[in-house]
Amino acid sequence: MNILVVGLGSMGKRRIRLIKELYPEFAIYGVDGREDRQAEAREMYGIATYSTISAAKIAVEIDTALVCTSPLSHNAIIAECLNNKWHVFTELNLVSDGYVENMKLAEKNGCTLFLSSTFLYREEIRYLREKISPSGKWNYVYHIGQYLPDWHPWENYKDFFIGDKRTNGCREIMAIELPWLSKTFGKVIDYSVVSDCQTELNIDYNDNYIITMKHENGNKGCLIVDVVSPVAVRRLEAYREKEYYKWSGTPDSLLEYCNDKDALVQVHLHEKEEHKEGYRAFVVENAYKNELKEFFSVVNGDKNAEYGFAQDYEILKLIDSLEEQK
Repeated sequence: MNILVVGLGSMGKRRIRLIKELYPEFAIYGVDGREDRQAEAREMYGIATYSTISAAKIAVEIDTALVCTSPLSHNAIIAECLNNKWHVFTELNLVSDGYVENMKLAEKNGCTLFLSSTFLYREEIRYLREKISPSGKWNYVYHIGQYLPDWHPWENYKDFFIGDKRTNGCREIMAIELPWLSKTFGKVIDYSVVSDCQTELNIDYNDNYIITMKHENGNKGCLIVDVVSPVAVRRLEAYREKEYYKWSGTPDSLLEYCNDKDALVQVHLHEKEEHKEGYRAFVVENAYKNELKEFFSVVNGDKNAEYGFAQDYEILKLIDSLEEQK
């Protein structure tokens, strides 16, 4: 299989590295408008690179494209790849531009259109989804936050898509978390929002949200999202009568209440944690690998994707509504 990775920033390089590890028989090519990123990818991974998709198409016969550019560019790139009749894997879109049209185009051309939702492939999330019944009247409190300039300390946050109002940092956190929360606790049917701007950052969007949500099966929770916290935090508590889970975002931090011992005990997961130096402790490589495996299984016709554009369209509409609440 010939793979074209469009966008050779941090996520594009991660995808290349993991594909080479998982599928060394695949040929990988890269596209980026920046020559410095092309040069870095050639040096690090020994791949051929091009400035445009059309140039890559002329040079080599492509089967599959991974769209790893900034979200606002995804719509046009996805459409171009689907028109070339390539299977497409795309990172988070954050906006629904072209969703309906691209879903129809993928169906028309018989192409897989796969959307990244990495947390659905975390072993801790899979464990929680097995244990937490959507009909079980659960409560939860979940806080995710990190100071915006610390997300990519090697570049100015205004040069990164999280500085843009349409693809802002709080919106990205919601787009990462709401798919698995909805899968675990059920569809969100009611909510209330308190949000404002606490920082002096040069941004034109609210930098923190406290959201209470009611799910269709009676579960309810409080989701706290911010780009304010000077300490990177991911902290979940979920509970109901005689059951309780606590998670701090890392594979070794998932705790479960044991009735017999009347104590919290660590949940030992089967998958060995893989962590890339330079990233926060709760950024593990396993989930990125798992979703790439899922994507290529879908391309090969071995299974259906668990999450896709149709479900994400509804999540993005929910996020739009949450952002509009004052």
